[in-house]
Amino acid sequence: MDHEQALRLVYETIDVVNQQLPASKRLPKSPSTVIAGPGGALDSLGVVTFVITLEDKVGEAVGASVQLLERDVLGEGSPLTTVAALTEFVAAAGQS
Repeated sequence: MDHEQALRLVYETIDVVNQQLPASKRLPKSPSTVIAGPGGALDSLGVVTFVITLEDKVGEAVGASVQLLERDVLGEGSPLTTVAALTEFVAAAGQS
């Protein structure tokens, strides 16, 4: 999966999650947006919803079931730190 397709899927996921958030807590669609961890806008349920939605979207795009995050999603080096980091992770996962 190329970078642009991965970014589009991450932004589509942000759109879905934002529908469930109050206006003041919505995630901006920007590469520097922090998704989870220090400074992140989502609580634990929001992170789970985000990951499940993104896995569904990536799975549809690649035509197979995918599990993007098999490790601690909030640990150091987590792909959920920013939209940019997650986009790179999704692009690489979509190629395997």
